[in-house]
Amino acid sequence: MNIPLLHPWKVSPREAIHIQEDLRQKLHQKRGEISLRTIAAGDVSYSRRDDRLYAAFLLLSYPDLTLLESASAEGRATFPYIPGLLTFREAPILIKAFYKLKTRPDVLLVDGQGIAHPRSMGIAAHLGVLLGLPSIGCAKSRLIGTYEEPAMDRGKAVPLRHEGRTVGMVVRTRTGVKPVYVSPGHKMGIDTSVQIVLSLCRGYRIPEPLRQAHIFVNQLRGEKGIKLPRN
Repeated sequence: MNIPLLHPWKVSPREAIHIQEDLRQKLHQKRGEISLRTIAAGDVSYSRRDDRLYAAFLLLSYPDLTLLESASAEGRATFPYIPGLLTFREAPILIKAFYKLKTRPDVLLVDGQGIAHPRSMGIAAHLGVLLGLPSIGCAKSRLIGTYEEPAMDRGKAVPLRHEGRTVGMVVRTRTGVKPVYVSPGHKMGIDTSVQIVLSLCRGYRIPEPLRQAHIFVNQLRGEKGIKLPRN
């Protein structure tokens, strides 16, 4: 699978912001349903005390979520840990893992933000634009925006608002547990993103593909002799 390199990764924080602003012009939102037969979920594992990164993508069929492929990569970070610019730390190793997949997925699901980002260019949106794929960000914490707490029942969702517009939804994926923050990336709408994420939650707070990718990449990191943090 050939991945075009649209910009350099070894840049300064100021240059990274300019790249995000330029890529935002290429970002497209799409309303309505999309054809979804396969989904690729990506996650990164590392310690802030170490510059080594581990990334994984799992390709699963939809809706049954049968594992079709797994791909991983490891390397060293070339960009500092800066909120709002974490894509420049994590995306290069994620793309390296993605490149190893034999099948091009219909949708990308990433542990992180989509357009719920100061420049509408969270890691899900960024990867979606670079790879030319519909993408969804599903994060465990909020980067920007305000909202009212959703009701405690599974499936309840409220808008995440930033500067007068809705940039995502705060979604209760399991009754009585903390919500997740869902935001569309590239070629994806808000309502469709929420529908897909809820359809992927199989009894856990986190969508099953991301949960499995998280387990997989942490196992990879552990096998390399790095002590994993306790959950």
